[in-house]
This record gives sequence, C-alpha cells and structure tokens, in this order.
Amino acid sequence: MKIYTAKNLLPISGKPITDGAVGVSDGKIAAVGKKRLLTSEFPDAGIIDLGDAVIMPGFVNVHSHLELSIFRGFLDRFDNDFSSWLITLTKTRKEKLTGADIKLSAEFGAAEGIRAGVTCFADIGRYGEAGFEALVKTGLRGIVFQETEFSPDSKTANTDFAQLFEKFKSLHERETDLVKAGISPHAPYTVSSELFGKIAEASILAGFPITIHASESNEEENLMANGKGFFAGIFEVQGIDWNYPGSSSIEYLSRLGVLSAKPLLAHCVTVSESDMDLIAASDARIAHCPKSNAKFGHGVAPFDGFIKRGIKVGFGSDSVASNNSCDLLEEARFAALFARVTRRSKTFQTAEDMIKTATLGGAEALGLENEIGSLEIGKQADIIAVSTKNIAQQPIYDVCASLLFASNARDVIFTMVGGRELFADGEFLSVDEKEISAKAQELSSRLVS
Repeated sequence: MKIYTAKNLLPISGKPITDGAVGVSDGKIAAVGKKRLLTSEFPDAGIIDLGDAVIMPGFVNVHSHLELSIFRGFLDRFDNDFSSWLITLTKTRKEKLTGADIKLSAEFGAAEGIRAGVTCFADIGRYGEAGFEALVKTGLRGIVFQETEFSPDSKTANTDFAQLFEKFKSLHERETDLVKAGISPHAPYTVSSELFGKIAEASILAGFPITIHASESNEEENLMANGKGFFAGIFEVQGIDWNYPGSSSIEYLSRLGVLSAKPLLAHCVTVSESDMDLIAASDARIAHCPKSNAKFGHGVAPFDGFIKRGIKVGFGSDSVASNNSCDLLEEARFAALFARVTRRSKTFQTAEDMIKTATLGGAEALGLENEIGSLEIGKQADIIAVSTKNIAQQPIYDVCASLLFASNARDVIFTMVGGRELFADGEFLSVDEKEISAKAQELSSRLVS
C-alpha cells in the first residue's frame, strides 16, 4: 500500500480532513482519514507527502472533443457567428488534417486533461478511434462516443446506422477496464428521426450510453420550432426534405422515445420549464458547459433548475476550439457565478455544491458513481492534488471556496487514475510532453499556412 498525505483532504462524500491521507492498494482506495491514524494502522506502507495541497477525487469532464484540441484559438474570429464556426471547422478538418493528425490532436488534448486533474472524459469524436486511442495510451478513464456524420435525410437511415454501428463496434471490441464506448447522435437537426430511433433502440437493448448536443442555441430552437434560420437554409441548398417538428429539441427527443435511453444531453441552454420536467422524468442527464455557452453568446443554462429537479449534472469543457482550456475548476466557477446572477435562478449555489458537481456529479451523470467521484474505500483510485501554495490562494478558511474561487487547473500537482500515477512532481509519467508539444506546434503551423 501507498499512503498519500497533504495538508487537506477533500473526500466529497464527507467533510474536509485537515492533515488527511488516502491509502491506495491494487488500484483502489483502501483507506481514508487522518494521516496519523493511517500511518499508525499501516506502518509498512510507503508514504508520499504532497505537502501544502488538497487531495481530492479527480475531475470528471462530461463533454469534450479531444480530437479538436489542435484548433485552440484557430476559430476565435467566428465566436459571434456559430454557423461560420461550424462550417470552417468541418472544412478545415476535412481538407487539412490526416487521420494521424487527428490522433495527435486527441492525445495532445488528453495530456492537457491530465495536467488539469481530469481523470475521466466523456469524449465525442467524429473520428472516435482518435479519442479512444488517446485515452488508452495516456492512461485516462473515459467513455468515447462515436459521433454520427451529417445524416438528417431519413431515406438513408438504414445505411447511416449500419456505417455508424460498424465504427462503434470497432471501439466496443477494444474496450478496456478504463475506456468504454458509446454513440453520439450529434444533434436533433443533424440526425434523421429514423436514425435517432434506431440508435435509441440499440442503446436500450445493448446497454451502451449515448450523448446528444441539445437545445444549444437560439438558431437550433428557431429551426426546430419554426423551420427557419441558417440550418434550414443548409437543408434547402442540399435538397434535403427535413420536416421541422414544431417543438423544442427536448420535446422532439421525447416524442421520438430517445429520452427513454437516458441520454447525456450537452448544453441545454434554451430549455424551458417543461423541457426540464421531461428530462427529469426520463432520468436523462445533462453536461453543463457554461464557458463554451458564454463564449458563443448562446446564453446561460438554468443550472439551478436542473439541480432543483434532481437531474444528474456534470461539468463539461466542450472542445478547446470553443473554450480554449480544459479547466474544470474554471467551469465550476463560471457555473457558480452565472447561477448566482441569472434572473431564472432561485437558489444560491455554494462552493461545496460546485466542487461536488465537478467530481461526483460528473460521475453520476455518466453512471460511474459507484466507481469514481469521491474518496471512499473500495472505489477506484482516481485521485488528484491541487497545490495551495500560491499567494493568490492564501489565506484559506474554506477548502472548497479556495478551490472554486482562487484556484485553477495550473495548480494541479498530482494526477492518478486507477492507482497509476500520470502526473507528479511537475512531470508527465505517461506522455512525452516535449515530443507531443513539438508535434502539435508543427501541425498548427501547417493549419495556418
């Protein structure tokens, strides 16, 4: 056994422990408590003192696109024009990136996650193999969702499903103890109703998870409710006969039976009270991405409405192409501040609430709460440490408040997944940081050439 100690320990499932410690054996948590008690009970254990830091469960990022990591900052000029952002991204990825480039981009993003204390990703990839290989190679935990192609035409639903399922099957057959596979029907307006039905039915029968971008923007809601706007224009140009449902995206998914599969719904910015009731009644989950939503000007999702209804919610960074950083502490901070000032908010979210959402909340949203998300005996040893040495964090009266309002990803000093150390003493232990950074720099130069 190894015992990791620090000035503070935050189990999430209980109150903070001063001079705390966590014992790790065979990849799992074997003991949690005061340092003096654990070292006395296990005198032969090796002791690693992380010093002036907070030991806590790793962050769970419930919505990412690791394969897009190379686009950090590349599309910022289109932040005020979501349609141009999507078109430019799709065109550039198709014309300038090879399969090897996309795998490099995903591994680069996974490395950033390790450095930021993210131990588990729910990652969506048009090239799902890239994200899958990145998580396996770097030692992270996660679910990789194979994303659909642009497939709104019902006439091709059978072919679309067959091709999609082959890609999913390829990932599913390579699953490990840490990395699993799922499917992502991209969004209500890019997937035909017939294809949605096939995916939802397969998910329920076979037991694999699905995730969907839903109620992300006013453009989406305008299309769904009125059949107008940018997306309607695309269908017209391409000669696709797409019948708008005349409802919200959530109502549409409910009518199709898709909510019965308990999908993870990303964004949910424009949801109504009745939409949230439908989500809660179906036990669907939500990936809350406050920074990405705000950067595009899409709005503020009603986080307190989710919590009030008992909806399982976690924080997602989205891609760094739309967010610019993979920092779950910052996501939690933005979420707290937005929730406190929005007119729709009815409750005051505490620092403890937000740190719990970034860890155990994310685990619950992915159905992994019995394995990760808190420091409890028998759970997987997905553990991080956040340094509290910086003068900008001092003094500390409340550990959760210090983490939420005075800390960020760069304060993470230790990351472990399943008992394996991935980052410690300022060094990556599963990634060659210099090599991957140099390759990413070369690729970025090619993008702008």
